[in-house]
Amino acid sequence: MASQALLARDVSVTIIDNDVDMIRSASEFGFRVYFGDGTRMDVLRASGAETARAIAVCVDKKDAADQIVALVREAFPQAKLLVRAFDREHALNLVKQGVDVQVRETFHSAIAFGEAALRELGVEVEEAALVAREVRRLDSERYELELAGGGIRAGMGKVRSNVPMATPLIPPHRAGKRLDEDNAEEGVSSINEDQAADANTPAS
Repeated sequence: MASQALLARDVSVTIIDNDVDMIRSASEFGFRVYFGDGTRMDVLRASGAETARAIAVCVDKKDAADQIVALVREAFPQAKLLVRAFDREHALNLVKQGVDVQVRETFHSAIAFGEAALRELGVEVEEAALVAREVRRLDSERYELELAGGGIRAGMGKVRSNVPMATPLIPPHRAGKRLDEDNAEEGVSSINEDQAADANTPAS
């Protein structure tokens, strides 16, 4: 699916894969396919990585993705490097490794899933789309905080949760004072007398 946008603009796509069934399927659509391990330098060279304008790493193992990134950065600096990230932490690490683009593999589908769930629960289409955009915005702000050095826990305040957040106490501007401290006994006596009077007063 990642190749469809490229093919729509006549970009030549070559695939490296070690899954025979995937290779057979890709061949039916006219792809140039190389059978092999993308973590091997000889396979990358044989597939044309030295002249590639972009290399997209869409493997299903994080360690393999990191290994390919290291090889491409060292041997094929002319190519833009796009990598599928497995989670938020992996995405942050990929940026540190100097990739040009990283895309979390389930992020966009998760946003679409949440938006669809809202619509099914009766939320208007426009409002559901607005909420989805807000979720993307907050996630982007959180991600920037993490990239700035705050670590994976940075920006947690931008994450919605079922757990109620305690409101921080604001210290008072001045010390508290009992309203009856100047004449506590008289105040209590007066209140008691008023209550007694009310109790003895017949209702009208």
